[in-house]
Amino acid sequence: MNSAPAEVEAQEQVQEQVHAQVGIGGEQLRSQTAEQTRECGRSLGRRLKAGDLVILSGELGAGKTTFTQGLAEGLGVRGPITSPTFVIARVHPSLTGRAPLVHVDAYRLGSLAELDDLDLDTAVEDSVTVVEWGEGKAEVLAQAHYTVHLARALADDAAEAGAEDAAEAEDADGLPLDPRLITVTYYA
Repeated sequence: MNSAPAEVEAQEQVQEQVHAQVGIGGEQLRSQTAEQTRECGRSLGRRLKAGDLVILSGELGAGKTTFTQGLAEGLGVRGPITSPTFVIARVHPSLTGRAPLVHVDAYRLGSLAELDDLDLDTAVEDSVTVVEWGEGKAEVLAQAHYTVHLARALADDAAEAGAEDAAEAEDADGLPLDPRLITVTYYA
């Protein structure tokens, strides 16, 4: 049995949900797979412009870098997009004439002063800046900004998928689901 049409239909539903909700402050999206998380990022990336700041939060492994990979695709910048944990920040030039992406990982930064030492405020106006682990630190970079919180879904989400526990939840192809709840909020 060919499951491609079902997969395409499910992806289109996620895209419609994302296109309808991203950027409207306080909206929650559900993602069952890493590809759906990337699609959420792509949708936001298509809308971003120079001067936009996106602050990502969520536990380790929640999908912050996966979301950023999609955002970078939507923005049209050069990759690959990997976590900048050890280099702290990477600049990805535009391939399409749009704004470059400055991808920052604030996980290892202990204070607002250390973030300030990166001089990101000088790059914010000319680029799209994404700061992983930036909650409580990066808001000072721009008054208007997006926050994106990624959380692993709870066991009740697995029940909705027809499984007794999250480890048993599978998609139509028998692949394990890795559900996420993505909350996008815009602050003006």
